[in-house]
Amino acid sequence: MTDRLRIALAQLNPTVGAIAQNLQLAKDTLAQAAARQADILLFPELFITGYFPDDLLFKPRFVADAMAAAEEFARATADTSVTAIMPCVWQDGGTLFNAALVCEGGEIIARRFKRELPNDDIFYEKRYFERAELQEPVTIKGVSIGIPICEDIWHPDVCAHLVDHGAQLLLCPNGSPYWRNKQATRYKLVRDRVAEDNVPLLYLNQVGGQDELVYDGASFAVEPGGRLVVQAKSFEPELLISSWQRTPDGWRSSDDRVEQLSSVDEAPWRACVLGLRDYVLKNGFKHVLLGLSGGIDSAVVAAMAVDAIGADNVHCLMLPYRYTSPESLADAEDCARRLGVKYDVVSIGDPVEAALAELAPVFGNRPVDLTEENIQSRMRGVYLMAVSNKLGGLLLTTGNKSEMAVGYATIYGDMNGGFNPIKDMLKMRVYELADWRNKHKPADCLGPSGEVITQNIIDKAPTAELRENQKDQDSLPPYPILDEILVGLVEKELSLAEIVAKGEGRFDLALVQRIARLTNIAEYKRRQSAPGVKITRKAFGLGRRYPITNGYRDTHTAVGGTETIDSKGLE
Repeated sequence: MTDRLRIALAQLNPTVGAIAQNLQLAKDTLAQAAARQADILLFPELFITGYFPDDLLFKPRFVADAMAAAEEFARATADTSVTAIMPCVWQDGGTLFNAALVCEGGEIIARRFKRELPNDDIFYEKRYFERAELQEPVTIKGVSIGIPICEDIWHPDVCAHLVDHGAQLLLCPNGSPYWRNKQATRYKLVRDRVAEDNVPLLYLNQVGGQDELVYDGASFAVEPGGRLVVQAKSFEPELLISSWQRTPDGWRSSDDRVEQLSSVDEAPWRACVLGLRDYVLKNGFKHVLLGLSGGIDSAVVAAMAVDAIGADNVHCLMLPYRYTSPESLADAEDCARRLGVKYDVVSIGDPVEAALAELAPVFGNRPVDLTEENIQSRMRGVYLMAVSNKLGGLLLTTGNKSEMAVGYATIYGDMNGGFNPIKDMLKMRVYELADWRNKHKPADCLGPSGEVITQNIIDKAPTAELRENQKDQDSLPPYPILDEILVGLVEKELSLAEIVAKGEGRFDLALVQRIARLTNIAEYKRRQSAPGVKITRKAFGLGRRYPITNGYRDTHTAVGGTETIDSKGLE
């Protein structure tokens, strides 16, 4: 039995499916923990496979490879005094579990299985894993340790059972993705468990981007009394070691280490940058490209790309047509210059005119409408995809959540691309983040300091410039109103009547009905859109799955009739 423990929390960035790579990272971290005289080393949830591997778990070979890698890691502990807790898939008697393996002296000395399996809008663990019985603590260095796994701590009976059976410390590996104010939710959850069970709880979270999800790290520990005694950084890998001492009142921290987290204003920017960086690098790309229009959305995406992978790896193209204003040309060039990116201007005038001429006999005498406008957007999409194909860069799309909600985007046009860092960001949030980035630059961002997005881009009225003097507000309500309605419709799932009531007279039922209808009928577009960083509880795609063929309407929604929206809207 010992009266002191040094516990290492490995807040790391694994890659889903990269078993050999994750294993090597684990071995390197074990060596570091041993050099720093750690007694216990905890890794994040399903570290060997990366979290979450989805249907890779249906591949028997994948499961076998993961288990073999976990056993190899266990053998690596033979030459150290570290006891490592390695989360991994584990098959027991033909049943697959989300497990934590306790590795010591070159062997797996204990296995503990996850009991409570999330089955919500992000993770569907019940699709793959069996729910375990309530688990017992493990004795490590003479100390009884409980290992609840992620979702387990959301259910009081799991931690209570561990403590009732002697657990003196709770070590919890997690795969918890970021969304706004998520850390406050975690703090409350852990403080509740600690208050109920009167033992410290160490909460370890992974860090990094995985497709649409971003894991923000921000691991921490709380001891009885609700005191925060350990706090790791946000959005950064680190090996954090904390010291604990047995006291008459139980185990307590003996050297608090509390880092400052990203603020609620900074965190969305860092989440988008990290999500973009990992999507690019983990998928083997070296550089990205995007269309730079002189508008706020593409300027913000360009700035995020530079922050993520550096200006030398970002290529911006301005693709003007007759409706592109001199102001937009100047703003795009200025933005590219401030960011230091490669910048080309490639006119789409001749090919658009040629397409319209060739189509004229087919269109006949029908009046000009959205069709002609969308040819411009689609021609830009063709050019950008051609550059992506020829030069090998990942094409980024730049549509925000407000536009994607109501279908204010052209499928096979400005929706072309492989990733969208602002896909889950409402228009007004884009403006807020542009202003924030002009005043701040996080330490891990690679772009320049200062005003990277000119005030002129922030101040001017948004426009797709697909016809003369066009403005977004010709077709949509002002973005502050639209965003408020969309928060009610999409993020809070309110009824139309509730949304109108919350508007307190600033918008009427007819407008809410119209936005609801546009949101419903744009689902088919969203299904074909690029993945993007999830930063809210309800993101389109992962997190919000509505049927395309959908006959349900709120009782306050208009039935029948047709709806149109100008410019980048309905095809």
